[in-house]
Amino acid sequence: MKHVLMTLPYTLDALEPMMSKETLEFHYGKHHQTYINKLNELILDTKYQDLSLVEIIADSEGGVFNNAAQVYNHDFFWKGLTPNQKELSSKLQSIIEENFSSLEEFKKDFTAKAVGHFGSGWAWLVQDENKKLQIVTTANAQTPLAGNLKPLLVCDVWEHAYYIDVRNARPSYLENFWKLVNWDFVEENLA
Repeated sequence: MKHVLMTLPYTLDALEPMMSKETLEFHYGKHHQTYINKLNELILDTKYQDLSLVEIIADSEGGVFNNAAQVYNHDFFWKGLTPNQKELSSKLQSIIEENFSSLEEFKKDFTAKAVGHFGSGWAWLVQDENKKLQIVTTANAQTPLAGNLKPLLVCDVWEHAYYIDVRNARPSYLENFWKLVNWDFVEENLA
């Protein structure tokens, strides 16, 4: 199976002004595409060539794992954004409040972990096997799938995700991120 760059659910300029077309051209069009190209190159004529991303992540290490996980993480990131943000459903709002006391407290905690993550990586909202929501960060290409956690939402905190738009101001990037979160996607992942 040859892996291909996912089709974005919006145009490259749809997330402006929070995330520029230029950022998407580089982040999606170049960085994300490079992970796919490298993954396809690494899995050719191996036991991984006919497996899904999730299957590859579960059974690989080194370069194969890194590239498969980066493709998965980026796919998840793009799906978690929308130019047409809606309010949270009362059901999702209630689940977040049960786990974090309020939506504001959840955003504050998530932002603090994302901003405070040292180096490259990801900030995730996940659900554990007991259905409890948690905020975790992962370094480099790591993904919660490796820790038996169910991803619900992710924010890419690699510098390439925001440098064009806000330079090295990760807190400003997180402010913009909250204006783009696709709450419907989060709720679909909970189902």
